[in-house]
Amino acid sequence: MPKPTNRTYSRYTESAMLLLASLIREGRLERKMTAQEVADRAGISRGLLQRIEKGDLKCEIGATFEVALIVGVPLFGMEDDAQLKFQLEQTKAKLALMPKSIRKTNKQVKDDF
Repeated sequence: MPKPTNRTYSRYTESAMLLLASLIREGRLERKMTAQEVADRAGISRGLLQRIEKGDLKCEIGATFEVALIVGVPLFGMEDDAQLKFQLEQTKAKLALMPKSIRKTNKQVKDDF
């Protein structure tokens, strides 16, 4: 059995998660949705939703983002999918301009016998 790791997080990370958790809970309550309704729509357990709303840093980021979307919390300052896709394309274009690693590429192994 693997040894459990005690991970420490910066205050900034903890504060950011608490803010997101508060926005998620506020969004859910403003939409008058029960915890079970949101959990069902996100495909997660009610317990995981409660952990997300408490700001637990060990929750899956995908589940947290999905819950945020369901309750109407905009991520990265983007209101819709089109804005997010545009920003993603811009970021990919910038990354393509950055220099590649200076390490040599791995040689192709010839294992044809």
